[in-house]
This record gives sequence, C-alpha cells and structure tokens, in this order.
Amino acid sequence: MPTWLRLGSPDHVDAHRTLALAISPFTQTGRVDSTFYSTASMVRTIGLFAGIGPLTQFDDYSTPMSGSFTEKPNYRPYPVIRPTYPMNTVNTAGAPMAGISAGQDLTKEDQIDEVTFNKAIWKSVRGSDSVMPAPRHELMGDPEKD
Repeated sequence: MPTWLRLGSPDHVDAHRTLALAISPFTQTGRVDSTFYSTASMVRTIGLFAGIGPLTQFDDYSTPMSGSFTEKPNYRPYPVIRPTYPMNTVNTAGAPMAGISAGQDLTKEDQIDEVTFNKAIWKSVRGSDSVMPAPRHELMGDPEKD
C-alpha cells in the first residue's frame, strides 16, 4: 500500500504542494507516523538509500524518514483506483485567474509574483470563490501571536 507523506516545509516553488507518495514494498502500512518531516528529510532519506552522504548541512541535520519504512517487505498487491477524468486535462482560458496567470513571466525561474501565482493554483483546485490562506513565513511560529 502506498504511504502518503505530508512534509512540514515548502519546496522551492510553493508550500501548498509539498506532498510525497512513497510506493514500495518497504513502506509501513496500517500505522500513522506523526514524525515531523521536511523536504530536506526526503533528500536525506534518498541519500541514505543511495549510500551517499548529505548534500548540505540542511539534509545532514534533518530527520530521515525511517519511520515510514520497514525492513520486512510486503509484496501483496494493492487495489488501483483509476482516475475518472482525463489526466492530460489543463486549465482553460476560463479557469480562475487565467488572464492574470497568463501575464506572469514564465520564461525564467523566480520571475513571477509568487503570491498571485499560488492564489491562481489555489482557486483552480479549490474553486474560484475559495479564499487562499495567507502565506506564513516563519519556522516555529511567532511567539507574540501564540
């Protein structure tokens, strides 16, 4: 059975999309692992599997995702749930914020207005009337707000 992992930090593009799906006979099934993992945890875990050392201090000090895996493989097949919609569907010109998104500079990385682009992604997934939560840019929370 695949294991969904919700990582606790944003990737290099958007904090709304840092999810991982581990598909392996060695993934844990039937239990919840509440360990805090980050994108660096994933990089460290891949490095451990590959037998290479850490790439940076961040993956060196991150928590490896060992709680998501087991040493005893489970080769039992799992039922496949096939999508009921075409997987090559793209947003149309009528998608929420399509006009604004089309005006973003995608010719080179990091040229877009990140908040606007994230809002367009949010509305395309959650609906045009949905409200995206305000971005948060803190690691451990703001002590004055807590």
